[in-house]
Amino acid sequence: MNADLVLENVTKRFGAMTAVDDLSVTVPQGSFFALLGASGCGKTTTLRMVAGLEELTDGTIRLGDKDITGLRAYRRPVNTVFQSYALFPHLNIEDNIAFGLRQRGVKDVAKKVAEMLDLVQLPGFAKRKPAQLSGGQQQRIALARALVNEPQVLLLDEPLGALDLKLRRQMQIELKRIQTEVGITFLHVTHDQEEAMWMADTVAVMNNGRIEQLGAPTDIYEYPSSPFVSNFLGQSNLFAAEVSGKDGDDVLLTAHGERFAAPVGRARSTDGRVWLGVRPEKVRLAVPGEEAPASHNQVRGVLTDTCYAGVSTEYLLRTPWGQEMSVFSANAAAGEPLSPGTEVVAHWYPPHSFVLDRPAGSGDDEVAQYSADPLGIAP
Repeated sequence: MNADLVLENVTKRFGAMTAVDDLSVTVPQGSFFALLGASGCGKTTTLRMVAGLEELTDGTIRLGDKDITGLRAYRRPVNTVFQSYALFPHLNIEDNIAFGLRQRGVKDVAKKVAEMLDLVQLPGFAKRKPAQLSGGQQQRIALARALVNEPQVLLLDEPLGALDLKLRRQMQIELKRIQTEVGITFLHVTHDQEEAMWMADTVAVMNNGRIEQLGAPTDIYEYPSSPFVSNFLGQSNLFAAEVSGKDGDDVLLTAHGERFAAPVGRARSTDGRVWLGVRPEKVRLAVPGEEAPASHNQVRGVLTDTCYAGVSTEYLLRTPWGQEMSVFSANAAAGEPLSPGTEVVAHWYPPHSFVLDRPAGSGDDEVAQYSADPLGIAP
């Protein structure tokens, strides 16, 4: 039986403010689907509408052939796991997990609870109280309590946001394992780009109540559809450029007096004003005395800042036209990072470039809004 979750022309307004704007998306049955976006983009409101916790202003929500738009929350075949866990502190773990089953008069409660504790790898914890568990263990119990009711869709509202970095990564692995094992649809809301890319089969990047781009994480990362996506899912260097022609399968561009090339297949626009983009980890640095390959795109500059980040060193260089450019260099070889003030040539293989449309009215001064936190070290 088809049980895809389908949102069709879904809109939610709060007075004059539109939180979700005519959103249509299909979440395939059995997939791990992530809604990714900044605070206020509409992702949590979308989740709450699916859960039945918010009424739609307009549109429909279907689960397979069944319209669930008007169903009350407790009648929908969905369950939600929240960031706050929401465990009952006065009940032990067994009673927390079994709460929904007992409300519905389900038999064999002890057996089902034991199965859930095995699934979340916490056997033997049935008689403990939530206060005796770590944050990660409490989150697993919250997950078990939701899954024991066998929902068709599990909704995850920033479920790992309260965990520290190491525990969050462990729980990401666990969530993906559990989703694969139980095979039900997971709809995951997060603002954490790495979390979405790590776990989801499909990512929908939301902005201002709409889906800006939807696809597999690799497709969105390698071929973003807009400047917003290119710098929300990862980071990008974007240069205001003009298309000057074509050469075979390449688009030829000029930017600030320099010539560049990019594949036609990685260009959202092949005419007029564009953004030329490249990811920081695709760029290499040539120091004085080294020659950058003549076939590579090249930008000369001076290093202005260095950040040693363990697996890589992250550099900022200032271009001759005053723009800052990010370069991530893997720490695969011994030696000290380059020092600020070093003159370098940043270069990259042309097929690593991508080209985005640059509408009239957007100029060089707009680069700044697409290049926040260029070293990627903001919390």
